[in-house]
Amino acid sequence: MTRRKLHHYNFSAQAANVIEAGKPLYEQIKGKWNEVYFQNSNPIVVELACGKGEYTVGLGQKFPEKNFIGMDIKGDRIARGSAVATEYGLNNVAFLRGGIQYSHEFFAENELDEIWLIHPDPQVRERDENKRLTNPNFLCKYAEFIRPGGLFCLKTDSTFLYEYTLETISNTSRYKILEHTDDLYQSPLLDEHYGVKTHYESIFTKKGYSIKYIKTQLI
Repeated sequence: MTRRKLHHYNFSAQAANVIEAGKPLYEQIKGKWNEVYFQNSNPIVVELACGKGEYTVGLGQKFPEKNFIGMDIKGDRIARGSAVATEYGLNNVAFLRGGIQYSHEFFAENELDEIWLIHPDPQVRERDENKRLTNPNFLCKYAEFIRPGGLFCLKTDSTFLYEYTLETISNTSRYKILEHTDDLYQSPLLDEHYGVKTHYESIFTKKGYSIKYIKTQLI
């Protein structure tokens, strides 16, 4: 482990806005995010596979009336988002270190208002479909946590993942596609971008990739 990673892991271990194994709330937070952590009744938005938490922090700044949770398995990544949220004094932002396949251990039925996926790994190989975060199994899992009428949104530079997700959602009875575009920056949906652009999205757009967007609602 590099010295930088070790520093980030140590930071997360001490950070009040990071929930991870070994901390009291890690095994107690399910169904209690509003009551115990945020101590309010505001809507909860989760960014899965949040990486460094750029989108989580960006949305937290723009919507102080909502609560935001960035979830990722990489502790050194969420430590960076945690540090920025702390620097900005964002009490409506938290980070959860854990694998998305175990999200049922941290979120209760109908506890969330929105789930966002921002540029996840498209896992293009057929044998890796079970790892795609928009495969049928994961979509069913998310539907457990999102309240009826709540939102599930995807942003991706991958045409493959965009088309795969559209088809997968069309074949499920749990979600209704509200809007979608294969070129967000050139569409009327650009305002739904909220002006928040991650580091990798900046790289993708400079290379000429269009950004795809899907907005769905839980039925």
